[in-house]
Amino acid sequence: MNLNDPVGDLITRIRNAQMRRRSKLSSPASTLRARVLQVLKDEGYIRDFREVENDGRKELEIELKYFEGAPAIHEIQRVSKPGRRVYSAIKDLRLVRNGLGISILSTPRGVMSDAAARTANVGGEVLCEVY
Repeated sequence: MNLNDPVGDLITRIRNAQMRRRSKLSSPASTLRARVLQVLKDEGYIRDFREVENDGRKELEIELKYFEGAPAIHEIQRVSKPGRRVYSAIKDLRLVRNGLGISILSTPRGVMSDAAARTANVGGEVLCEVY
């Protein structure tokens, strides 16, 4: 299956699995998806993820995180889309929900959260916002 927006597909899969209260979901594997998932894991929004091979294709198996029956991710939305890329310098990067959420950025130093980007003093493409 040919996808134009792999990060958007990943976000939609996470959102749909949480609406159905699934504990696990799978997504086709890619380096960008794995790096976004690593940021979500480091920030405590998902339990874990791992790469598995299923019928000769590599997939990412993602374990979602819930707290008292409610998903850890209240809201996740794509900011930069294939038709409209959104770039931000670090000084112009706004806080998500007054600092309660995070932005995930693709920078020249890799995919990282907004807090890590501020520490590294580097801007980039704003992939998504998570709250």
